[in-house]
Amino acid sequence: MKTKMTHAMRMELADVVRDRYAAAAAKDKRTILAEFVAATGYHEKSAIRVLNSPLEPKGRQTRQRASLYDEAARAALIVLWEASDRVCGKRLKALLPLLLPALERNAI
Repeated sequence: MKTKMTHAMRMELADVVRDRYAAAAAKDKRTILAEFVAATGYHEKSAIRVLNSPLEPKGRQTRQRASLYDEAARAALIVLWEASDRVCGKRLKALLPLLLPALERNAI
């Protein structure tokens, strides 16, 4: 019976094996890699990437640019988006000429 490993369990195993893999000779790396692949179910190339990756996790990227719209324009866009039944942006752009006059008539 094959048991499934959770992502956290795989990363924990990778943390343990990573130092041993980095310090091993090429011949020993093959056996370590084969054991890791058998335990985790990873493809060999994916296992190599995991074992060669740095130990620290990637940080979340933050937005570097300012918003295009001020708060009033953003609120108006949200109202239009809700009125169009949350249609995608591509279709919302095409609906704006139809929705704006209707919104102006009913906003009074």
